[in-house]
Amino acid sequence: METALSDFFDSIIAEKGASLKTAEAYRHDIEQFLQISAINEFKQISTQNIADFMAYLGNQGFATKTQARKLSAIREFCKFLFSENLIEQNPAADIDSPKLEKPLPKFLNETEMDALIDAAKTAQDIRHRRITAMLILMYHCGLRVSELVSLPINAINQAKKQILVFGKGAKERLIPVSDAALEEIEDYLSYRHCFIKGKESKYLFPSLSAKEGHLTRDAFYKYLKELAVRAGISPSRITPHVLRHSFATQLLRHHADLRSVQKMLGHESIGTTQIYTHIISEELIETVQKLHPLSQLKK
Repeated sequence: METALSDFFDSIIAEKGASLKTAEAYRHDIEQFLQISAINEFKQISTQNIADFMAYLGNQGFATKTQARKLSAIREFCKFLFSENLIEQNPAADIDSPKLEKPLPKFLNETEMDALIDAAKTAQDIRHRRITAMLILMYHCGLRVSELVSLPINAINQAKKQILVFGKGAKERLIPVSDAALEEIEDYLSYRHCFIKGKESKYLFPSLSAKEGHLTRDAFYKYLKELAVRAGISPSRITPHVLRHSFATQLLRHHADLRSVQKMLGHESIGTTQIYTHIISEELIETVQKLHPLSQLKK
């Protein structure tokens, strides 16, 4: 058993590229399973004792996410044992993962977004002026940060007020661009040359210091944190993806069609987009509870 465990950990590091920390977490989870289930040899591992172990975790109050992680470790271990012909069948194949509750997306309201943009605009240096353009473009178009930083300079069609974006899986989509965003981009283009110092670049937001040739996601992330402090917003609430969530939430608040929002976000499934409707629903419930005459009468 110990030899197989060692071989398994070596394999997930060498073949799957797992970090030492991840391998150690797997070891802890698997050893816990073997100990709780009183398993001393491979043939004792069964679908039933894996299910019993999962029930034990639930009864002990382990978080759903933790349970899912431990089951993942057991699955990988059983898959390894089966591939090495140490067991005749994979006992973990039919065990369902515990359902993880999806947290509602975090977003900034319109006032907070205005404060963030104002904080960027008040800085006079060209770096912050560039971030202002990126911030407004991302908020007005709902781009992923990877899509934003890697935009080619010819992606924006000023005449048609559209932007061509290559998203996940190399899928392209057209997104309408507001006049406000186009004006910021027009202004930015007048000093874009400062970032390339006479060299050529296909990127809208180039960078000579980044090996990618464009401003990195990490650099944009750091600028956002800095702007949050200036705007009086907790930096812990700000990430590039929060801007994307804010875009979608504000559109639905103003009665945009869900299918249109799905297309602009580049979601494969409408179900992914529907998560934003839960935010609107919760806000409506809070509004009714706060303002409805019967609620006031009860108080």
